[in-house]
Amino acid sequence: MNNSPGAANWAKLLFLGVIWGASFMAVTVALQGFGPMSIAALRIFSAALCLLVLVYAMGIGLPSLRTRDGRIIWACALGMGIFTNALPFSLLSWGQTYVASGFAGVCMAVVPLFVLPLAHVLVPGEHMTLRRTISFLIGFAGVVVLIGLDAFRSAGTDFESLARLACLGASLCYAIGSIITRLCPQVNMLSLSAAALSCGALIIVPAALWQEGLPQNLPPRDALLAVAYLGLVPTALAQVLLVQVARSAGPAFLSTVNYQVPVWAVLFGALILNESLPPQLFAALALILGGLVLSRAPAHRQRP
Repeated sequence: MNNSPGAANWAKLLFLGVIWGASFMAVTVALQGFGPMSIAALRIFSAALCLLVLVYAMGIGLPSLRTRDGRIIWACALGMGIFTNALPFSLLSWGQTYVASGFAGVCMAVVPLFVLPLAHVLVPGEHMTLRRTISFLIGFAGVVVLIGLDAFRSAGTDFESLARLACLGASLCYAIGSIITRLCPQVNMLSLSAAALSCGALIIVPAALWQEGLPQNLPPRDALLAVAYLGLVPTALAQVLLVQVARSAGPAFLSTVNYQVPVWAVLFGALILNESLPPQLFAALALILGGLVLSRAPAHRQRP
């Protein structure tokens, strides 16, 4: 197996970090007119609709159910819809009702730590090494420096402990989803992404309607635009990119995007929403990027 992800995968990883980081800003705007579960449902549904139109317009269609591989692909798409979209979006939406958003951001950096043992056991060629372990810990330390220890202080709410577990559970979901994506049989990536998002939509939309119902009034324009952005860019487009990266460079490489997301989220919050820029940002950024570089350093440069 080639351990070098290549320039294209590095570019896609950086772009994923940017658009996922910007999604926190978009969610803040969307919350002015929608509940958290409704936002999750609308972004998944609109992303699924967008990719379904695209795959049928291109003559690709969805994976077939007539063959054994086709049924395995749909099983993987269902797993991706659950663990990459519906379940983590729901867990994070509920969890952030009771815990600080900083804690949720730190939890996203735990994804690579969950991926390490899962990939070591389930994915051929993805072995846990001392270098990777050290690099992940360096990156995780950078995220902790960025968010700050205040994120872990108790907010005094009744469901705080369960909410913290929900945020960690979302990280585990993302890790499982990346493994499922890598193990899926060969299939057109757009078709697989459309199938996964469709499965996620079939799960999250009824749940959101049951919990929050339909909006009583027309949401503000900015909220509608934010939801549209969330569906088209960090969900639909990102779904295609993450499938490409996970299958060509491996889930461990893809999972390192979670080190970037808090950095971009803070930058967009400061530049667009006029949120205060934490003084520890640049030290955190150095640790995060250092962990990323170390995690993908060529093996031949290291001592046996």
